This record gives sequence, C-alpha cells and structure tokens, in this order.
Amino acid sequence: IFSKASVSFEDVSESSSETDEDEQPLRRQEGSTDLSAEYWGIQKLAKYVKGGDPTATLIALCSMRDFNLSEETCQLAIKDTGCLEVLINLLDTEEIKCQTGSLKILKEISQNMLIRHAIADLGGLEIMVKILDSPDTDLKCLAAETIANVAKFKRARKTVRKHGGIKRLVELLESISMGSSYQAKDTETVRCAALALWSCSKSTKNKKAIRKAGGIPLLARWLKCAHTNILIPIVGTLQECASEPSYRLAIRTEGMIENLVKNLSSEHEELQRHCASAIFKCAEDEEIRDLVRKHEGLQPLSALLDKSENKQLLAAVTGAIWKCAISRENVLKFQEYKTVETLVTLLTDQPEEVLINVIGALGECCQEEENRGTIRRSGGIAPMVNLLTATNPALLVNVSKAVGGCAMEPENMAIIDSLDGVRLLWSLLKNPNPDVQASAAWALCPCIENAKNSGEMVRSFVGGLELIVNLLKSNDKEVLTSVCAAIANIAKDEENLAVMTDHGVVPLLSKLANTNNNKLRRHLAEAIAHCCMWGSNRVAFGDTKAVAPLARYLKAKDPLVHRATALALYQLSEDPNNCVIMHENGVVKLLLAMVGSTDDILQEAAAGCIANIRRLALATEKAKYG
Repeated sequence: IFSKASVSFEDVSESSSETDEDEQPLRRQEGSTDLSAEYWGIQKLAKYVKGGDPTATLIALCSMRDFNLSEETCQLAIKDTGCLEVLINLLDTEEIKCQTGSLKILKEISQNMLIRHAIADLGGLEIMVKILDSPDTDLKCLAAETIANVAKFKRARKTVRKHGGIKRLVELLESISMGSSYQAKDTETVRCAALALWSCSKSTKNKKAIRKAGGIPLLARWLKCAHTNILIPIVGTLQECASEPSYRLAIRTEGMIENLVKNLSSEHEELQRHCASAIFKCAEDEEIRDLVRKHEGLQPLSALLDKSENKQLLAAVTGAIWKCAISRENVLKFQEYKTVETLVTLLTDQPEEVLINVIGALGECCQEEENRGTIRRSGGIAPMVNLLTATNPALLVNVSKAVGGCAMEPENMAIIDSLDGVRLLWSLLKNPNPDVQASAAWALCPCIENAKNSGEMVRSFVGGLELIVNLLKSNDKEVLTSVCAAIANIAKDEENLAVMTDHGVVPLLSKLANTNNNKLRRHLAEAIAHCCMWGSNRVAFGDTKAVAPLARYLKAKDPLVHRATALALYQLSEDPNNCVIMHENGVVKLLLAMVGSTDDILQEAAAGCIANIRRLALATEKAKYG
C-alpha cells in the first residue's frame, strides 16, 4: 500500500554555510493558497486519523497516501488540520503498522520547510532517533530517511546528536556486512543511514560525533560498493566532512582517494560532482595531490571540463583541478591533457564560483613557462585582465596571482600593459581586503620587472607611489611582505625612489625591522638595499634604527634572508656610523662565514660589507695613532 519515495539528493548536497534554513521559517500568509479538492479530501480523512481505532487510523493513513503528498497543498493540509501532531504521536505507539504508515507520510511531507520545523518543534526527531533501535528494518529505514529530510537546519541536527542519533546511524552502517550476499533490504538500510548522516554532517560538532562513533572506516568501506544510490550519500558525507583535518588524514590513509578517482568516471553526474568536491577539499594536502595523480585521476578531471552545462559539477571539477595544480608534476600532466586550453575557454560567461576556481587553476599552471605562452596563444590574457574589475575578494586574489604569473613573460606583459592591466592591479591596492591588497602587490612585482620603461609606467599612476608607501602602515604580515617586494622593484628607478623617499618610505621600512617573520625579513632587507641608492637614505636608515635589527637577520636559518640582508648591510656600510653599529652587533664574524658561500651574490655582498667595515676601522686607527 505504501509506495517508496526517495529523499532528493540535491536537497541535502549543499554545504550548510550556504543553504542552511533559517531557524524561524516564514509563516505562509493565510488565504494565500487556493484550497483545492485535495485539501478538503485530507481534511475529511483527518478525523479518522485523529479519532479512530487502530484499524480505522491505518485505513485513513493508507488513503492519505493516495494523495500526491509532494504537493504543497496536501502537505499544508496535513499541518493545518492538526494531523501532524497525531502522526508524531503514532510514532510513539507499539503498533508497527501505524508507525510505518505515519513515517511514510512524514517522509514525504518533510520535504516542506515549514513542516520540517514543525516536526522538530513537536519532538518528532527524538522519537525517530529512538526508532533507529527498532528490530524492524523497514521502520528503521523510514526513520533514518525522514531524519535526513528534517535535519536541514542547525537546531534539528543538534537534536539528532544530543539524543544519540549519530551513534545509532553509524551503527546502522556497521550492522550490514558488505559482500555479495547482502540483500536489497540491506542496501536500503545503508542508503537511508548514509542520507541521514549526510544531512547531519553539515554541522561541525556532528562531523566530530561521526568520527568518534567510528564512522570513518565505515564510510571508507561503503565507498568501495557498486550501488550509486549508496555511493552518492556516502561521498556526499565525505565531502562535507573533508573540511576537517582529521577526515582529510583518514581519506589519505584509509585509501579512499583511489575510489573517489574511480567514481569520477561514473555515469552519474551527481556522484562525479561529490567525488570532485571531496578531492577539491582534500588536495590542499601535497600527499593527496600525489595520490590523485598516482591513481590517474587528473585525466578524468580534465575530461569532466567538457560537461560545462552542469555548473555545480563544473565548480567542483575546476576546484579539484586548481588544488591539484599546486603540484608541479600535476601541472605537467595537465599540459599533456591540454587542460590549460580548456580552462581558458571557461574564463567568460561562468558563475563566480566557477571563475574563482578556473582562474585559481590558471594561476598555478602559469608558474610553468610553457603554460604562460599557452594562455597567451589561447587568447586568455584579455579575459583574465577583464576579471580584475570584479568585486569578489576570492576572485580578485586569484586573478591577481594569474595576471602576475603571466607577466613573467615579456610578451604577455606587453599585452597586459596595453589592456591597462597594471593600472587595474594598482587600483586593487585600495581594496579594503588585505588578501586582495597582498595579491595585487605580489602581481605588480613581475609587471614592473618585465615592462618596457617600467619607471615611467609607475610614475603615470597619479598618487600610486604614495598609496604603496602608505601600505607599509598595514597590520597584515602578507601585505607588508608583498609591498616590500614591490617597493624593492620600484626603487630600481631613481626618480620613483626619490618620490617614495619624500613620502617617508625610509622610517616606515625601519619601523618594520624588528620582525621575526623570515619572509618579511627577506623582502624588507631587499627593499632597504634598493632604497639606500638615493640621497642620504643610508644615513636615514641608521638614524631610524634599522641597522641593529638587520644584523640579527644573519642568524636566521633561511639562506634567502642571508642574501637579502648581506645586500642591505653592504649598502648601509657605505655610511661610517652604520659600520660602527654593525661592528658592535657582531656582523663581521657572521659575514665571514658567508664569504665562503656558493651563492655568488651573498659572497660578494658579505665580502663588500666586511671590506667597508675594515676600511673604516683602519681609517679610525690611522686618525688615532697617525
């Protein structure tokens, strides 16, 4: 009598942060629905559901199932007539047939948001969690599937956890042994339990509860099965949980990447999407990126770019490609598969979610010289530069990186400049988001290095030099580091260095000298080295107390810091007072060790600085003793 109705996978697939329901759903306006024949039909049945003996109630429930319960009119008729309370009360009886009849209706009508909230308000979830202990398999499946529908909002998910629902759902997964002998009923048990866990896994505390209940090995076990209707909620749960480091570790160590890659070639786009999404979230981890390549997952990911009509799938696939492209070995594979050319075709007419990932992937790929030419030949530079006018911070961060990567090639730089790309990047320094500021400043470095007449180009931006110097007042380490790198490049032009000096670049750089951050130390030292080349800046750096902290950089473990610091000290040592400070801070001994370095630049700078200090010492001695 009771026909099956499955929970829509689409309904539970989205991340809670984007699609979580409001805690207080809007009430529908009374009288806004035309009361149809179905509405009145359900109202007539309501009195038998409410007041009949068990047999009459059962017949009324069966009759109610004859209505199209997926229609809102029928769903709201059940709520308006007070049947919802009765249906939930029936769950608390010992009559299995009545419980089953009630759950089959609740499973259908809980697709409606108002009804989901009403079920939670009436204590329905607590009773459904209890039913998960029932010896009746069909009843447990119905309860789990209804929980999957209701647990679409935070409070409902919390209720399931607080009443031990997560543990019971994990136990349902464990109760079925995987193998050739399991029956259709077993498949249904796993499917429904997985659906409920998927809905619940949108809450961080529930992710932890699933792990504590021993859910991870079970998700790994069922990931190996062949049933798509089980795989979709299993992978859906995994990709939700992959935001947690403990799950990413397990996905790597429990051998799940192989199965995720295998299912990228499934015929079901929804399964492909969740597999790609799980890889997207996990591939921040270098070992997982290597595993995706080892299990030959890069080729199917590239092939899925052709399914560009399905935007949700495209967003997941481009995200996975972006993160996998962080590894150079993977980029070389993508070159084989002509992935870069396909990504360029996706730079226009795509949702923002897709664009962020596409441009992110191109930004990683263009770190390889060959791909910088491929992007140019495929016509990718113009649409890339156009995206610099976007407003989404995540998109702007990725676009800046990609444009900067392309600018490493002088031919590309000429196109970027002709499209006003450098001016657009410079204007992003005014963006209130520090990530955008830093990404734009990093991108300006190769632009300045590779532009023809870069000094003149920089001067053409009215107020541009003042803007970049003022960013040295930022509190964000990455902004400071990237701006120091940009200033080091700008300062190679004497006129621009003179303007920056007028805007107070020397005291602002000096103020940053007491940092322990090696990346900032390196670029700050480079900026100081180049800023010494104007007027009395060397003396000014001494006066503003930059020399002693710089001397301490020589004790850092990073050889790149050593090189930049030696260059800065060499320039500063042209001023006698600075030599005295350096000598007092023990730089000679440290620099002597660096004179033997295999890095020629470091070797020369160290030797030059020691020579200047020595010269001053000799001159002082001569003046003293004649």
